[in-house]
Amino acid sequence: MEEDFDVKNIKCGGCIDSIRKGLSELENVTTVSATLEGEVHVEGEALDREVLAAKLAELGFPEA
Repeated sequence: MEEDFDVKNIKCGGCIDSIRKGLSELENVTTVSATLEGEVHVEGEALDREVLAAKLAELGFPEA
């Protein structure tokens, strides 16, 4: 299963690292990638889009 997000506030590699680390801590997440353009791609089993979006917002990267 895959989920894609367009988010705000990605400004540097540190932001990308924060997103990767934060989302990877969630259950069922296997792969996270992000770009400076605000694209976040998450792979895993039985992903809950609302949980992922809430975690992104908590990390400071709400959906655009």
